[in-house]
Amino acid sequence: MPEHSLFHRIQKPADIAPLVIFRVLFGLMMFSGILRFWLNGWITDLYVTPRFYFSYWGFEWVKPLGDTGMHLLFLTAGVATICIAAGFLYRIAAVVFFLAFTYIELIDATNYLNHYYFISLIGFLMIWLPANRYFSLDVILWPELKRNQVPLWTIGIIRLQIAIVYFFAGMAKLSPDWLLNATPMKIWLPAKSHLPLIGDLMYTSWVAYLFSWFGAVYDLFIAFFLVNRRTRPIAYVFVIAFHLATALFFPGIGMFPYVMIICSFVFFSSSFQRDLLNRFTGQNSLAQMGNIYQLPLRTNKLVILAAAIYFFIQVIVPLRFLIYPGKLFWYEEGYRFSWRVMLMEKSGNTFFYVKEPSTGKTYEVNNNEFLTPLQDKMMSTQPDLILRYAHYLASVYSERGLKHPAVYAESYVTLNGARSRPFTNPNIDLSRQHFSWDHYTWILPFVKKNETQHHD
Repeated sequence: MPEHSLFHRIQKPADIAPLVIFRVLFGLMMFSGILRFWLNGWITDLYVTPRFYFSYWGFEWVKPLGDTGMHLLFLTAGVATICIAAGFLYRIAAVVFFLAFTYIELIDATNYLNHYYFISLIGFLMIWLPANRYFSLDVILWPELKRNQVPLWTIGIIRLQIAIVYFFAGMAKLSPDWLLNATPMKIWLPAKSHLPLIGDLMYTSWVAYLFSWFGAVYDLFIAFFLVNRRTRPIAYVFVIAFHLATALFFPGIGMFPYVMIICSFVFFSSSFQRDLLNRFTGQNSLAQMGNIYQLPLRTNKLVILAAAIYFFIQVIVPLRFLIYPGKLFWYEEGYRFSWRVMLMEKSGNTFFYVKEPSTGKTYEVNNNEFLTPLQDKMMSTQPDLILRYAHYLASVYSERGLKHPAVYAESYVTLNGARSRPFTNPNIDLSRQHFSWDHYTWILPFVKKNETQHHD
């Protein structure tokens, strides 16, 4: 095969240092996140207390494991993160972490956050990478594993995943609401008027536009600047500043800013990261080169094919919204798993009514009986969650003695500061609507101001 071919280039030997540092930082970051969940009592609040859980379509078999089971599952994931950072039984630890973390996130869709999805993807990729071949307990226990070099693609695959996240986050911001109306920034920023020195500026329109436009430009181009050797240092300064500012202004976003700061470090050159690693280990470049176990540079073509399919999926999934009609933020079809981070302010109220067709008796549902406040809030604006809850209510009232109960929802939603609008068709029995990839015809269209909306 010609040396200039892509297959040959991605197999070129590269220093393992970026992979090792990424392994350590990722493991420690994940451990801190799990510890944070444990100490704040969120395991109980999110995975034990609720009476009902919003399963993902196709993953209804994923169920909470009870109080003891959920705490053991988080403990297992936490131990796995320590093993990943230390490089101890690394492959097993990576598999355990990926399965445990992903299982947790599949329990309830109301807990979905973009960075949880990102962590699952990185956890999956880590399974296949030789990140334990240096500076690890595995190497101490099994010296024959030691390598100083790895194929270039094993580092590039993480960089590409991060670049996809940034780029699609930027593409998602190329919308009239974000660029032309500076929403939802105009809605969110005034809440930060208490900040010293800059508080008064939070009410000004130009600051909202600055935040909006800078966020779009940053997400679209930061990966390209991180890849370029000349612009990389200043680009990483922007990474730190941008994400710290995001954490300051929007603490509800959780650990996402810190995850991206840590993960973006992988873009630094192998030589730079080797110097850092040598300083930490007390070695020098010449000394560590004296005992090299060469890693075979030939990579199975099936591995490369699998990676190509994986990234093809990573590109297609964020674009699936294009096959659906209507306003994306209204219907939210194709919204999840597409790196749309903090793009809308959406809230609503949904009222459910259960009717027994044979008698005509109608019962108004008290959502507090079945849902936590967080679940109620998230459900009220997301069509698939409304449908999931409607099916659950049908089963509950059927157990209470109603024959073939019908479930109707009356919902009102506001999007990006617009006036509240009817969201669901109140005349459609949602318990008879099926879960599928089809367009939600029972969601009423987003009607512009001065337009009239009719129900069938």
